[in-house]
Formats: sequence, structure tokens, C-alpha cells
Amino acid sequence: MTTTTVGARKTARRSADSPDHQRGVRHRGRGDLRVALLFVAPALLGFVLFYLVPTIRGIYLSFTDYSILGNPIWVGVKNYAKIFQDKLFWNAMGVTLEYVILNIGFQTVIALGLALLMYHVAKSTLIRGVLLLPYLVANVIVALLWFWMLDYQIGIVNQVLQWMGIPRIAFFGNEFWAIPTVAFVNVWRHMGYTALLIFAGLQAIPSQLYEVANLDGASKWQTFWRITMPLLRPVLLLVMVVTITGSFQIFDTVAVTTQGGPVNASRVIQYYIYQRAFSQQDFGYGSALSVILFVILAIVAFLQMKFLRGNESDLD
Repeated sequence: MTTTTVGARKTARRSADSPDHQRGVRHRGRGDLRVALLFVAPALLGFVLFYLVPTIRGIYLSFTDYSILGNPIWVGVKNYAKIFQDKLFWNAMGVTLEYVILNIGFQTVIALGLALLMYHVAKSTLIRGVLLLPYLVANVIVALLWFWMLDYQIGIVNQVLQWMGIPRIAFFGNEFWAIPTVAFVNVWRHMGYTALLIFAGLQAIPSQLYEVANLDGASKWQTFWRITMPLLRPVLLLVMVVTITGSFQIFDTVAVTTQGGPVNASRVIQYYIYQRAFSQQDFGYGSALSVILFVILAIVAFLQMKFLRGNESDLD
């Protein structure tokens, strides 16, 4: 190394350590921070106005007796104590759990099957787009569509059943069929989107692993359970967290089709919250129900992340 090079490095080091240089670095850092905050500001403002502030206000109202016609009256934990004695609340939770189990079970299995078909058989972009089409339609439109198609009198599904010699079924008007029908409608809408998420996870699995398994004589079934499923765990966890959280918040399909009936057979927790808050003008109690639902969802998501090891990957 020449003397000139050494001298140049010493000069550069002294320049970097100089007060002027450090002030310049801090100035550029503050400038980058301002630019970053400028880009983040719209999303941050929306989050504060439409999520954070309503959440804090909702938690406050859960400790009050409040309707639109009066001012909030502080009642402490009275609303929460009332919840545990509310038979309609426990009925709504039971109905919601039934819906969640049906929706998650069928949606995950069907989506996994569709993703495997897309990966191994149908690799056309057009087919993937067709699978995603139901997800692009608004929930209310989908609910109205199936509400008319499954109508007891004029629905095309019941007309086909009658043509086949099968008695008509009151899909939305029968206590036994109401929740399974609502679950079917939402599985139909969301399975394409869920399948694409799983399909993306399949594409991230190195093909060399399948080649080695094939050389070792592993069957398709063994390859699926010992390679595909373990490596899909992070994606499947994401799917489970998103679908379970969304399933607990089911509202629009019920509001459009059954409106909680018949005889509370489809009154899920979100619809019960809506009835207490907006129909009965009991915003304090409705807010307490919302807080309880938020806590339940947080606990469920935490348990899923904890026991399914969502922050780990077998691709290491």
C-alpha cells in the first residue's frame, strides 16, 4: 500500500469525524425522515381517525350507559358483568363458533385442493383469474345472489332439486340449514383468494426437494405430508389467522339473508352487537360486547402464532 493511499484514507477518516460532516449526516437523516413521514402521513391519519380514535372511544363507552339521546353515564364494569349472564350472548357465541368451524374447515381444505391443482395441473393465468372473481364481488352482492338462487319458492337450486325428485329445502329459513348455508356462501366467495395464497406458498418450495424425494422413491402421498405440508406451515398459519379473524366478524351475509333467524339460529356475535347498539340504542353494552370480541380474537391469534410456530420456517 502506497504512502499516498494511506494518507488519503487518513484524510477521509478525519473528514468523516469532523463536526461539519456529522452535522451533514444528521441533516440528511432528518430530511429523509421528513420525506418518509410525508408519505406515511395519509395512511397514518386514516388509521388514527378511523381506527385508533373509534377504538379508544368504544373502550370508554363500554364502561358507560349510553344512547344517542343522552350523555354517557359511567357505570364501571356493569356491562361486562351483565354479559356473562346474557343468554343471547352465549347463544350468539355458539352460533358464531359453529359458523367458524364450518367455514374454516371447508374453505381451507377446498382452497388447498385448488392450490395443488393449480400448481400441478392447471397452470393457466386465466384459470387463476376465474377463481379469484367471486372474491372481487362485494359481500352484499354475493349474499343477494345466493339468497335468490336458494329461495324456497323461486330459487333455481330448489327447482333443480324438485326436478331431481328431492324435496325443496328452506336453506335460509330452516334452523338446521341456516348457518351451513351462510358458511357455504362465504366459502364460495373466499376459496379462490385463499387458494391463491396457498399457491404462492407452494411456489416458494424449492423444486429440488421434490426431485430428491422422487429419486428416493417417495410416493405422492408421502411427498405431500413430509415436504409440502411442513413447508406450507407459515402460509397456512397466515390463512388460518386471516380466515378465523374474518369468520368471527361475519355480518353482512347474515344481515342480508337471515337477519339472525330463524329463532336466533343464525344470530352471530357481530349481528347481535349491531342489534344491541343500533336497534336497541344500547351503545354502552354494544361497545362492551365489541371489546370482548376483540379480546377473544387477540387470544385466538396469539395461540395460533404460539403453537403453530408461525415465525419459523422449515426452509432453513
